[in-house]
Amino acid sequence: MELSTKAKEAIARGSLKIRVVRNGMFQQITFSVKRVQIGNITYVELASERQIDISELSKIADDMGLPVEAQNGKAFPKGTSSADFSGL
Repeated sequence: MELSTKAKEAIARGSLKIRVVRNGMFQQITFSVKRVQIGNITYVELASERQIDISELSKIADDMGLPVEAQNGKAFPKGTSSADFSGL
């Protein structure tokens, strides 16, 4: 899978600030790069300790091209799964 420039930048830095809508207001939230182990697959995702609506997580995942996890859920870009992000 080909990563976007934003995704490559986030992985290289280890974190990224993203503008997110929370409780009807825009906020800058820092997402850190996290490596997740599922069975024999390790994949990369952006993670935050905050609660973010699932619909907003889905928008971020589609925009960044990486899986996104918050305290209350996880979202993958449309048409992808964890196996698509293994080995990054």
